[in-house]
Amino acid sequence: MSKRETFFRGVIKENPVLIIMIGLCPVLATTGTVRDALGMGIATSFVLFFSNIIISMIRKCVPNEVRIPVFIIIISTFVTIVDYFMQVFQPDLYRVLGVFVPLIVVNCIILGRAEAFAQKNSVIDSTLDGLGMGIGFTLVLVVMGAIREILGHGTFLSHPILGKGFAEFPVTFMILPPGAFLVIAILKGLINRFSKKEL
Repeated sequence: MSKRETFFRGVIKENPVLIIMIGLCPVLATTGTVRDALGMGIATSFVLFFSNIIISMIRKCVPNEVRIPVFIIIISTFVTIVDYFMQVFQPDLYRVLGVFVPLIVVNCIILGRAEAFAQKNSVIDSTLDGLGMGIGFTLVLVVMGAIREILGHGTFLSHPILGKGFAEFPVTFMILPPGAFLVIAILKGLINRFSKKEL
């Protein structure tokens, strides 16, 4: 597999949310607005990117019997960095995301890529894989956040875009949990539809 394919696989072909359907808990819970979605996407991508690199670098030194605990320690180190950084520099965002920042440690995407890819491949390939998966994850979060914020609040990044009339009668359903399920179902349906056409 070429470097280009390794990178774009996570963005499109094996998108962790819309194709593999893992890591859905933060996707559904943190996409009420674009800002929240982008913050969660960047935080998760940071952890995924750097944990992939470190795990790939030490893969030959870690005994097979203890690889999972070692992976979790590496992942939790980067989650702690993100956690403290957000508390200091983005306290409002940190309060909104709440428990979902520390829960990045147990996100299936992070440990899944460590186990399925980073421990078996070179640092360069693992870097590209982490970057591609992170971008793919973040893109889906931002698209969902945009749809839900526009319909639920009539805003985009907190700026009104649909006029005063809409802001007075928003589709409140879209910023509630059922709205998240509806949006991801529609996006998944569209992906399935276009995937079949390509076949």
